[in-house]
Amino acid sequence: MQIEYKTNVTISTDQFIDLLKRSTLGERRPVDDRACMEGMLKNANLTVSAWIGGELAGIARSVTDFTYACYLSDLAVSGEHQKTGIGRQLLTITQENLGPRCKLILLAAPAANAYYEHLGFSSHPRCWILERDETIQTQDNSPAR
Repeated sequence: MQIEYKTNVTISTDQFIDLLKRSTLGERRPVDDRACMEGMLKNANLTVSAWIGGELAGIARSVTDFTYACYLSDLAVSGEHQKTGIGRQLLTITQENLGPRCKLILLAAPAANAYYEHLGFSSHPRCWILERDETIQTQDNSPAR
């Protein structure tokens, strides 16, 4: 199996959606919202992709300043190519594209916790999410500190 890794090449929205559907990540991404999927690709500033025979087999999609923090938004490998080292290599190439002080940060699906721990990531207890339909609370209704 010949795998070609590419950094910041054009990936079509259809290729991205197809890969997510063929991976476990498709269940947790808005694959039916084409505009959102297009924006996810367009606004990522670091993508590393794996290609087998011209087909997208994996992607690491990140938003980063390349200096201090890199948020790994998606790591997806098609189901038929999981457990072949593609995910590890996508992460390795992502890290190689970052500055020496830049850390990789991600939110893992519960089933992926053991995978990231096995690769050397450490778990962090503080993550805060504000859903899009929620609003920032004012001082009048915020809890006391």
